[in-house]
Amino acid sequence: MSGFLNIFRKKSPAPKEQPASTAPRQAKKPGRQGNRGGKPGKKPQSRHNKPRNSHKPAMPPWDISQFEVPPEKGKTRFHDFNLPAPLMRAIQEQGFQYCTPIQAEVLGSTLEGQDAIGKAQTGTGKTAAFLIATIKQLLETPPPSERYLGEPRAVIVAPTRELAIQICEDAKALTRYTDLHVVMVVGGMDYEKQRKHLQENFVDILIATPGRLLDYNEKRDVYLDLVETLVLDEADRMLDMGFIPQVRRIVRATPRPGDRQTLLFSATFNDDVMRLAEQWTWHPVRVEIEPDHVATDNVEQKVYIVSTEEKYRILHNMITRQKLDRVIVFTNRRDQTRRLTEKLKKDGINSDMLSGEIPQNKRIRTLENFKNGKIRVLVATDVAGRGIHVDGISHVINYNLPEDPEDYVHRIGRTGRAGASGISVSFACEDDAFLIPTLEELLGDKLKMTSPPEELLSH
Repeated sequence: MSGFLNIFRKKSPAPKEQPASTAPRQAKKPGRQGNRGGKPGKKPQSRHNKPRNSHKPAMPPWDISQFEVPPEKGKTRFHDFNLPAPLMRAIQEQGFQYCTPIQAEVLGSTLEGQDAIGKAQTGTGKTAAFLIATIKQLLETPPPSERYLGEPRAVIVAPTRELAIQICEDAKALTRYTDLHVVMVVGGMDYEKQRKHLQENFVDILIATPGRLLDYNEKRDVYLDLVETLVLDEADRMLDMGFIPQVRRIVRATPRPGDRQTLLFSATFNDDVMRLAEQWTWHPVRVEIEPDHVATDNVEQKVYIVSTEEKYRILHNMITRQKLDRVIVFTNRRDQTRRLTEKLKKDGINSDMLSGEIPQNKRIRTLENFKNGKIRVLVATDVAGRGIHVDGISHVINYNLPEDPEDYVHRIGRTGRAGASGISVSFACEDDAFLIPTLEELLGDKLKMTSPPEELLSH
């Protein structure tokens, strides 16, 4: 029977990438059905007009007068953008008052429905920038009068599970006082359980990694022909990880440029990223936030010149004698991560590891334990270099210098977040000290190199 019904839900073959429309983007109209295929009016009941049950409890009354932020010269407030009250309430709850530079620059255009290409480092507030624009559009544009399950109105594609999980948490926090339904689908997690989430309710915002999203789309569990907003986060990372062929197929399954809003963010704007941006956007506003320094001023950076044999002793003494209680230690390879974690545990230091060889469910538990303070030291490869947003990380320690200078910036960006200060300590030994000049060239400044204090060298 299900096969028979699928005849009427089957979509036409995905069109080739189309050139940007030359006509102005039209406002989305309630009831617009897109290219569904099958006979008009013949819709499977299991996918059609399922009542939305409110999944959010009643909240006490609130109005904007409860969220006062005084104007300040040179700063942009969220109040300045005429955002819906439920969204402003969530923004207040998140502790936001003034926009970061990327938010101030991009929201003026994206809130009007314009496409955008944004260049910004991790930790600059770009996630909130594209979520706020997306949520406002969804709240103020009525959904189609006839909807199908598994048919999202907004899709956010991220390169890694960790980043997708973080975006999902932020999206749920910002939609808390709305009826918008947020769903996440990522690889490495229970396939059927995520499929069930797609079928429980209408999907407003779908956050996904490329492979898993394409999987569900090809199996007709997700339909992308009515996507109103498409967000591609960390496009350069997706390019580096080889995801672009998959992302191309995802983009082709959505409405053409001009019929959807497209927001593309990247830490770098190389030629490959810009070619993709030109294909996938329509008359975009281009925003580049170039900090005075590549690395944040809130992070004090130190480089200890050490021998390979001294590394562990210095690390152990830093954690125990300086009473550090929330630290990320970065290594370059899985085997280094595993051996270092075993040593720390053997010496009674509460630690755990995060790398590509760890099953996804355990990675999520490990991150939660780290956020909750149950883990003192998180040892990680660069799988954690982007997408981990944990408050209160006092130190980032580069046990091995990264071979890619960009990874150094992302690593130390795990501390010194949200205006707090942090410390980055890198160990440079005979195996990797040659990487320092390349790092300094990227940073545009000399790194402070010194021998470790004597108290850290003692047994």
